[in-house]
Amino acid sequence: MHDFKYKNSELFCEAVRVGDIAKKVATPFYLYSYNTLLGHFHKLRKAFGSLKPLICYSMKANSNLSICRALTKAGSGLDIVSGGELYKALLVGCSPKKIVYASVGKTEEEIRQAIAKQILFFNVESYPELELINKVAKDLNVAASVALRINPDVEPKTHSYITTGKLTNKFGIDFDTAYTILTHRKKMRHINFNGLHMHIGSQIIDAQPYIQAVKKLLGFIQKLRKEAIPIEYLNIGGGLGIIYNNEKPQTADEFAKKIVPLLKNTGLKIILEPGRFIVGNAGIVVTKILYVKKTPLKNFVIVDAGMNDLIRPSLYGAYHDILPLRPSTIDHRLSTKYDVVGPICESGDFFAKDRILPKVNEGDFLAIMSTGAYGFSMASNYNCRLRPAEVMIRGNKSFVVRKRDSYLDLVRKDVIPEFLK
Repeated sequence: MHDFKYKNSELFCEAVRVGDIAKKVATPFYLYSYNTLLGHFHKLRKAFGSLKPLICYSMKANSNLSICRALTKAGSGLDIVSGGELYKALLVGCSPKKIVYASVGKTEEEIRQAIAKQILFFNVESYPELELINKVAKDLNVAASVALRINPDVEPKTHSYITTGKLTNKFGIDFDTAYTILTHRKKMRHINFNGLHMHIGSQIIDAQPYIQAVKKLLGFIQKLRKEAIPIEYLNIGGGLGIIYNNEKPQTADEFAKKIVPLLKNTGLKIILEPGRFIVGNAGIVVTKILYVKKTPLKNFVIVDAGMNDLIRPSLYGAYHDILPLRPSTIDHRLSTKYDVVGPICESGDFFAKDRILPKVNEGDFLAIMSTGAYGFSMASNYNCRLRPAEVMIRGNKSFVVRKRDSYLDLVRKDVIPEFLK
């Protein structure tokens, strides 16, 4: 569900006409619905309410400060994967005791910063990482809390690039290695082992892989408890899918009905790490048609957004609905196939291939839907293009929550050495 709806043949975000924002803010830009963002967070919290979980929003999906602040004010924790995300998490006022830290490649400095801030725990991805955390904690004369990230070796049925729970992936620790670590845990004098973590992938629309993975971890926890190895937390990760095209993902309630019974009466504190589920359908990209180009073999709609603004179609072949802001001005009788492409000097710079669209004209605005997750967070300045503005709508008011880059932003960190002057 989302709050981008047509009213009187105009696309609105909540109570604001998107076309009005397009006239004020240079295209392309990201537009977020505050109500959609918070709505999905509350749906998930309500669905899992009987477990009283800690929901840690996954910042990698979208780390805009206003989005993170809105969620932390609503009671969310944050799932981070870098020192930069830790900095932002603290900046928006997230309690360190609601921060969990993943990533297969944490640096010594990142680990030191997180220990110093006393985060809830690290999701540890390998034995060498565990050794480094122990060393840094010893240097700081403290004990660092960790959860071992288990790779349960299940098939999540999603794109190979966002599959993370197979033993062929770089993520996590297999059960045998985790068992060895935990049975010899006293060797790590500066580590508190207080949980297990799993994350099997992203954009998962079927609960069965989760059920399989959770059952595997619960069986492992039972084995550990028989040997008096306590486990306080179980972090079941994120990855819940959303609707981009014709997918039929489970709702929060449907997912919870399958997962909650497995976790009830386990005595475990439960953590979830949703990202896309919360923010994915809360955002769109608004872009302007520059040219309509017709060739003997193809018709192209060339827009001012590029793969530097939204890389998912180029990177994953991802599908996004593309809608006109004012469908009443477009002649649906002349629908035809177009490739919707950007200005980047790459043939991979596209948003849709052979998409049937009504007749469109230069100067029309289009909305690329469901871009709240892994949209701006993966944007770049490729081709020296300016990263777009981000705007948030709440009710009938709009707020610029990130200004568009300037040309000065492109060069402010470049340094020309003396010998070239």
